[in-house]
Amino acid sequence: MKKDQGRRKRILRENLIAWTFLLPSAVGMVLFSLIPLLISLYVSLTDWNFASGLGNWNFVWFDNFKQLWSDSWFIASLKNTLIYAVITVPVSLVLSLILAAVIDDFCKKKAAGVVRVAMYMPHICNSVAISAVWMALYSKYGPFSLLLRALGWSDPPRFLADYVWALPALMLVSIWAGLGYRVFIYSASLTALPRDLYESADIDGGTWFQKFRYITVPLLKPTTFFLTVTGIISSFKVFAYTNVMTKGGPGSATYTMVYYVYTTAFKYNRMGYASAVAVILFFMLLVITIIQWIHNSRDEKR
Repeated sequence: MKKDQGRRKRILRENLIAWTFLLPSAVGMVLFSLIPLLISLYVSLTDWNFASGLGNWNFVWFDNFKQLWSDSWFIASLKNTLIYAVITVPVSLVLSLILAAVIDDFCKKKAAGVVRVAMYMPHICNSVAISAVWMALYSKYGPFSLLLRALGWSDPPRFLADYVWALPALMLVSIWAGLGYRVFIYSASLTALPRDLYESADIDGGTWFQKFRYITVPLLKPTTFFLTVTGIISSFKVFAYTNVMTKGGPGSATYTMVYYVYTTAFKYNRMGYASAVAVILFFMLLVITIIQWIHNSRDEKR
């Protein structure tokens, strides 16, 4: 009896310690995620003009959501965001996985660490500074334009001012800036893979590409799933590069959903309409994450 009471007290004490550590994070999630989400849902049902002051709004219910689908700027921002995500996420994952495997297999231990740190540096740099550097690279007299002229292109495009080239130019910046982070994550996962599988493949005469395809890629599926989800979320939230480098232009070429929320709320003061766009963005990310989670769960059960 005394042993059972002592065990219950110990379990209760351990649970209290665990909840004590979890409580700050839970409070922060409620204060800075859940409550703002509920406020956004509430405001999205109103016609609140930011300049009219707090509380001066009328309920329009779902009119904001109905207007979105006839709003050419919203349609353009949605299309650009989807294109941005569909291209940048897979390209970033493929490049980072290949680079991580090459660094792990062909670089010496100390050199590999230096390379990973060097590649990681853009991820911790200020996005405004990165944007300023790439604006110089994309300028009329920058290295890209000079290279194209040297290759025979007499009139190379002004990347950030061209309707066709502006969005791909932003994609390239995003892929470059996030590559080091993904390489770092993949490299950490590679060190945890069982080496006996690679040794068995070496005995059987497997090439580097065969080991990469049939051992490395399948074993890194959980890491790839994590990076896919976080990559999609990041690509749907892209804002800094658009705001600094193009201001959404030329025209609507680089308008993204988050940038459209920003301009609608703080440039045109239509907070209710902007909240409706934010709600649409939230549910899109929620649905994509659920689909990926279900797909990953099925793969793990096989």
